[in-house]
Amino acid sequence: MVSDLHDRAWAAAASVCDPEIPVLTIADLGVLRAVRVSGDAVEVEITPTYSGCPAMNMIQIEIETALHEAGIAGRVLTTLSPAWTTEWMTADGRRKLLEYGIAPPPPSGSRRALFGEIAVACPRCASADTEQLAEFGSTSCKALWRCRACREPFDLFKCH
Repeated sequence: MVSDLHDRAWAAAASVCDPEIPVLTIADLGVLRAVRVSGDAVEVEITPTYSGCPAMNMIQIEIETALHEAGIAGRVLTTLSPAWTTEWMTADGRRKLLEYGIAPPPPSGSRRALFGEIAVACPRCASADTEQLAEFGSTSCKALWRCRACREPFDLFKCH
């Protein structure tokens, strides 16, 4: 019975989309960290992509609404440690970003990343001939880039 409640609570929370990137769920992003069940009480743990993320209040409300609609009494806890990392994003989430026109974060561990040099492929034409225009894009968690081949601007989801 506890497992069923856990699974229903996880499914409800995992269905919540990121308000800034609506093609991604909070599970795709890795923001949904845990669901704990104690008796009939459910706690959902989330971690923001960065500590000042303005979307977290909306995400919390959406999780509470999803739980309520599933008939589950629960509360949402925000935890900052360990800090969120782009490594928590799912492969499906990275694919959805690319299909939406946002370059997914490059894999960490690259030697080039040590020197602040990253190779970013254009999400439209796949050219690696790209350049960063601004540290911040349409939201704080994205940077603005441009493809030199197709000349189109695009956002890059930043590594954390």
